[in-house]
Amino acid sequence: MTEPREGRPATGAGAVATGLPPGTRRVSSSVEETERLGEALAAALVTGDVLVLSGPLGSGKTRFVAGLARGLGAKSRVRSPSFTLLNEYRGALTLHHLDLYRLEGPDVEGLGLEELVDEGALAVEWGEKLPAWLREDALTLGFEVLSESERALTASAAGPRGAALFAVWQRLPAGGAP
Repeated sequence: MTEPREGRPATGAGAVATGLPPGTRRVSSSVEETERLGEALAAALVTGDVLVLSGPLGSGKTRFVAGLARGLGAKSRVRSPSFTLLNEYRGALTLHHLDLYRLEGPDVEGLGLEELVDEGALAVEWGEKLPAWLREDALTLGFEVLSESERALTASAAGPRGAALFAVWQRLPAGGAP
């Protein structure tokens, strides 16, 4: 049983009540839909924005970033930076895609994250490992595997810029379609 799709009211015995504000949790039924959500959110990004992406391996974090990059007009193919740590995608805004899966506290502090935020937007897989100062004004997206094809993306925010991105997230059309 899954969350009703955005825009459809929860009704009947199969409905799941989350207690979350409308638009906070979205269910994606495909890789393409996850990418469309990222693409739709990309238009709201500005230099200095931080997106904290959390969830298990295979939950759609990299596919979401692929949508962000496409939405910003980047031409590069998006790949997981698990081994390279950082990929950069240039479009209307530079998108820095960081993966902290293999790093721990002191290693993360030495990455020069201040410079990345000054140069563009930062989307961070395993973002819960970011220093607290970077999560203080960020949009956090939690990714959950519901089935082989379905993923749940749950948004929360901290700080004024995180709240502004959260408001955009809540207004995104179902499936992220423009």
